Amino acid sequence: MSRDDDRTDGRRHAEGMRTRREVLGDAHVDRAVARADGFTADFQDMITRYAWGEIWTRPGLDRRTRSCVTLTALVAGGHLDELAMHVRAALRNGLTPDEIKEVLLQTAVYCGVPAANSAFAVAQRVLAEQE
Repeated sequence: MSRDDDRTDGRRHAEGMRTRREVLGDAHVDRAVARADGFTADFQDMITRYAWGEIWTRPGLDRRTRSCVTLTALVAGGHLDELAMHVRAALRNGLTPDEIKEVLLQTAVYCGVPAANSAFAVAQRVLAEQE
């Protein structure tokens, strides 16, 4: 890796960490970073640089739209733990509970009713926690 690659990775990491904190909140990111160890540190670095520093910072979609896409992808994949985190993120990104409901209704058609049913249960719990 060249010195320029190191600087680019450092920039991506810094931008990614800033975006990650803005979207997920400091408390969540602090917990994830604190749990990192020799086994998971490289993964934490990779998602910070790639997911948050490369993808979430791209100008092609705003954060509200990225949240809608992310919610849908998580429902489709059955990733309910991540879904709870991203329902919180969607609220931080400006989606209303009604908009989140509409995204989940859309997933019922394209991802299946059982997946949407599980997603509604997760979102309902998260929204109740936020009140």
